[in-house]
Amino acid sequence: MTTRTDSAAALRSDLLLALFLLVLCVAMRLLPHVSNFSPVAATALFAGMTLSRRWLAIAVPLAAMLLSDVFLEGYGWRMMAVVYAALVLPAVIGMLARGQRVWPVAIGGAIASSLIFYAMTNFAVWALAGLYSADAKGLLECYVAALPFLKHTVAGDLFWSVALFGGAWLLRRRQDSTVLAPQV
Repeated sequence: MTTRTDSAAALRSDLLLALFLLVLCVAMRLLPHVSNFSPVAATALFAGMTLSRRWLAIAVPLAAMLLSDVFLEGYGWRMMAVVYAALVLPAVIGMLARGQRVWPVAIGGAIASSLIFYAMTNFAVWALAGLYSADAKGLLECYVAALPFLKHTVAGDLFWSVALFGGAWLLRRRQDSTVLAPQV
């Protein structure tokens, strides 16, 4: 049976982790970086797998984008709505993968997140920006033109996913060894 104290401690733990992820995302989006090499999708995936409150896992990428977009130039509300939706989906992937082995989800989820982001946002560019002809040829041209950005998205999602899941693993391992170590 879960007590009120256990529930409060779990909420506090979730809120602290969410705050850390939020600060990480905002800082890394605002600091100079390679285009599309961002921790937002990886933090969403990580939050989806680790936070006990699902709403908080969805709130992390949305809040990170909203806060950092205050300082960054946007692309119009319709395009940004697609970007935000594409960055919430990794949280859903993480939630659906709870209970699975971590590393296949961390790596596979990061790659899936990159491909989802690429497919959704470039479809939106084709449909909304008026830069390409409104036919299959224009859509293909749009996707081809965006391929150089895909490699940065995949690299960023993999890097940040490994950093977050690996960091959590190292912290747990250190905590476990401290608990098991004999007191001197």
